[in-house]
Amino acid sequence: MIIEISHFFTILATGLFLLSGFFAVAIKNTEYISNLISRTYSHAFLFLLISFGLYIWLAATDNFSVLYIASHSNSDLPIFYKISSIWSAHEGSMFLWIVFLALWGFLFNFYISQSNPIKSLAVGVLSLIIVGFLLFLLLTSNPFQTILPVPPPNGADINPVLQDPALVIHPPTLYLGYVGFGIPFACAIAFLIRGNSEIEWELMVQKWSIMAWIFLTIGITLGSWWAYYELGWGGYWFWDPVENVALMPWLAATAFVHSLSVSIKSKRLRVWTLLLSILVFSLSLFGAFIVRSGIIDSVHSFANDPERGLYLLGFITVIIMTSLVLFVIRFSKIQSETRIKRFSKESFISINNIFFGVLVFSVMLGVIYPLVYEYLFNQKISVGAPFYSAIFSPIVLIACVFLVFSIDSKWSRKYKLNLISLPIVLSTMISVLITYVFIYLYKIDDIYINLLIFIGFLIICRYIFEIYKSLSVKKYINPYSVLAHMALGLLLISISLNSVLSSERAMSIKIDQEESYKDLTIYFQNINVSEAYNYDAIEADLLVQTKNGKSFLLSPEKRRYFTRGQITTETAIHASLLRDIYMTIGDQLDDGSWVVNIQINYLIRWIWFSALLMCLAGMMLIFTKKRSRQ
Repeated sequence: MIIEISHFFTILATGLFLLSGFFAVAIKNTEYISNLISRTYSHAFLFLLISFGLYIWLAATDNFSVLYIASHSNSDLPIFYKISSIWSAHEGSMFLWIVFLALWGFLFNFYISQSNPIKSLAVGVLSLIIVGFLLFLLLTSNPFQTILPVPPPNGADINPVLQDPALVIHPPTLYLGYVGFGIPFACAIAFLIRGNSEIEWELMVQKWSIMAWIFLTIGITLGSWWAYYELGWGGYWFWDPVENVALMPWLAATAFVHSLSVSIKSKRLRVWTLLLSILVFSLSLFGAFIVRSGIIDSVHSFANDPERGLYLLGFITVIIMTSLVLFVIRFSKIQSETRIKRFSKESFISINNIFFGVLVFSVMLGVIYPLVYEYLFNQKISVGAPFYSAIFSPIVLIACVFLVFSIDSKWSRKYKLNLISLPIVLSTMISVLITYVFIYLYKIDDIYINLLIFIGFLIICRYIFEIYKSLSVKKYINPYSVLAHMALGLLLISISLNSVLSSERAMSIKIDQEESYKDLTIYFQNINVSEAYNYDAIEADLLVQTKNGKSFLLSPEKRRYFTRGQITTETAIHASLLRDIYMTIGDQLDDGSWVVNIQINYLIRWIWFSALLMCLAGMMLIFTKKRSRQ
């Protein structure tokens, strides 16, 4: 009975969202209509939320009469895995995606004043997008399908790889980032429909855009961390196609957030900002298509159904084409009448936005080209790390050089470059010295790595001098920008050093024997066999001792899950400030020895720390009223 009620409420919500969109688009906006749109949307969201809440209850109580729950959950799972199993596969994750999209709209509807000239229309645009996704859910990906007449007693269980606490937080956080850009997109479309260039839609969406960017950044960071410790390969980024379709909206969103600041402060780049708002949300939708269409093979893929893919492709095409047609029609009205002054802060942001655009295009090419090649020649190829490294390293390097130049630049004022100023000279000398020390100690001969290390330290040093300057002359400096860009410098250093200093070795070792690797001595103590509620495990106890006398025990596992018979590798990691000692255990060989893989990963945690520092800067910007007025 509960599943039928949940299904009915979803259908009811679909109808109300459709009414909200119809009122906004087809009826002249008056105070009464505006209030009606707002109330209709709120009621639609309430029904959708109730429906999803009932669905969570069904999963939590092991209602295996629901096909989706029976296929992706198990009665022996802890409660938090039962709930998170909802978004472990296609239908449930799509349900969550739509709920989050509606949630963003509900918050926007609640906090934005009814007097705002484009609020009602923006809510209506968002309502129609939600309707499109709800129809996709109900018609092609129905999560409410039941099993008759007799449901299975225990359920098929969740994918063992997903039985991890990260499942609880990573997908929801990532989805909040993806769909959060529906707010600036809807506002941009509403602005274009109204055609009134005096409407300051950029200021209206700034906080919402930054918040969506924060969620997307945290989601990607959590996914990177999860892949690192769960999959057993020891990396944090594989350039998997689905990873790439998360990276593309992040790159575009980063450019969009910077472009917003220009449009707000100086009324310039409005055309570019509008175009970016369309691009970011379009890339989020493109990611949904890639993941759910089945056109690629990936550990992150949800579905392999041409019907779903065709629906999504058609729906996304309608959204993008409609947006671009509106953009072209209104182009003449939204053009900035004033030119950007050379070497102003606006000009540097514009240049770096172009670099971001090139990076987005490059990643898009890496995702699309193998698909086109397979279609034309019936051969599978892959585009891996060498391609992306060759593209990213020089572009990021050049973009960061412009960032360094922009530190002294002013809003709407021509910048006179002074390369012999004391802060620039001292920052450069310090950065060169530190970089030389790393090159000398670790024999780093990669030119791009050396330059990225240098530019990372240069960014940090320049901002340290800027902080000192602001304190000494009591001049205001935006602390959020400083923190974010210093985190960027730290990120460049961490990624660069991790790529050249990290190492690994696969060894065969018997119980009561020891092996040496780098400054480590590994002693194989024992093999333990254990059993949990839904798996049995083989665990290796390996005592690791460093040359300075420190020792610690690492216990990597191999697990076999009962329900699916699937075998997984569980890593053992000893984390310190500068490096991780990372171990996995393989198969037992004919001579009785075991394959043990050991990795030494330098500064890997600083990569995630840098990303979280950027998020902290964004949060400070949102929740603090003070703004830079340079």
